[in-house]
This record gives sequence, C-alpha cells and structure tokens, in this order.
Amino acid sequence: MNVPNHVAIIMDGNGRWAEKRGLPRSAGHLEGSKTLEKLAIHAIDMGVHILSVYAFSTDNFKRDASEVNYLMDLVVKYFNTKFEKINKKGVKVVVSGRKTNLREDVIEAIKNIEEKTKNNTAGILNICLNYGGQEEIIDGAIRLAKDIQNGLDVSNFKREDFYHYMYHELPPIDLLIRTGGELRVSNFMLYEMSYSEFYFTNTYFPDFDKSEFNKALFMYENRDRRFGGIHDKKGN
Repeated sequence: MNVPNHVAIIMDGNGRWAEKRGLPRSAGHLEGSKTLEKLAIHAIDMGVHILSVYAFSTDNFKRDASEVNYLMDLVVKYFNTKFEKINKKGVKVVVSGRKTNLREDVIEAIKNIEEKTKNNTAGILNICLNYGGQEEIIDGAIRLAKDIQNGLDVSNFKREDFYHYMYHELPPIDLLIRTGGELRVSNFMLYEMSYSEFYFTNTYFPDFDKSEFNKALFMYENRDRRFGGIHDKKGN
C-alpha cells in the first residue's frame, strides 16, 4: 500500500456526537480523546510517520467558558497521565500553536509530554492546540524577518525553506482528513497542505475508528498525485 508519510486530521463532530445521544458536549470531547489515542497508534502501525491533529483552534476560545475549561482540563489529564500507550509505542509528541491564552498548567503539561517523548523515534504525533494556520505563517514570517535583520541571505530562499519557520519543522501534509461532515479547512496548517489530498467524511470523530481511517488510506492509494505535472500512475 502507498501509505502517506504525513496525515492530518481535523477532528470535528465531538459535540454533535454527544448531543445526538442526549449527552453533554463534554462527553463527546472525552470520547474523542479516547479515539485519538487509539488512532495515533493505529496510524503508526499502518506506516504513517507523522499524524497532525487539530485539537483546539485560536478561534475556539470564542466558545462557552465552561466548554473551553473542560477541554483544557482534558489536555492536562491526557498529557500528564493518559498518553502512556503512545509513549510506549515510541511516538514523539509535539504541540503546535501559540502559548498565549493558555493556562499555566496546560503549558506545564505540554512541556511534560514533549520532554517525556522527545527521544522517541517510531513516529510523531503533532497536536495543534491554540493553533491557527494563518497565525503560524505570521509567526514564521516574523522569525524569518528577524533572521534577515541578523544577516540571513534570502536571495535563494525557496518555499521549502519556510518550513524551518513553522512551529515544528515537519514535512508537507500528504493526506488531510476532516470528520463531521463539514467541507472546509478552518485555518488548519494552510502552508503545509498546499498539495494535500483531501478526504471528507460525515462520520463524527468519536466514531472515526481504525476501519474509517483505513478507508481514507485506501482512497489516498488511488489518487494520482502529480504536483503540477501531467503523469499518472499508469504512465499515460
């Protein structure tokens, strides 16, 4: 199977999954966190090297304060106690996003999980928290501008070079998955998904299990990725 190196998931539909069952939205977020833990391990088992997931956007702070606090509590809980299976699997966890507006205990939990898994080499789980794609480009441009002020020669600067200025220097996204039935990218990893294949599904994220993930991989295998060229897999 032609497995994508870097898969990204917009984990949408947790709240609607819960509401459909007459449960509080927090129940959907809890179930979604369980799904993520299982899915990260399965993705590595299938040969994916990097899994990036959209956990919380910069715009999600507009939500009700009780929901935001629950999500932050969940992050602290999982980073401090619940990601042991991922660590034992040899997966390195990195967190992308701005630290502004995050509680101190959340920042400490991020430091904890990144430190604990920093030497793992089986794969990478990139969790995008307080993240925005446009914000990442802005922050990267500011860092680049500072390097230019300090004497960086950009006469031969290429688009590939800008990855060095992202929150983490990860390769381009090969496959973007969005669950929950929406057909938009919602300011997620805009620079990295320039040539991504897109896979949209109506399945809410808590129900996006291994078999659902495999459907996306099978779809990807049959896509003709030309990157601006004209060839296809049959050589026509």
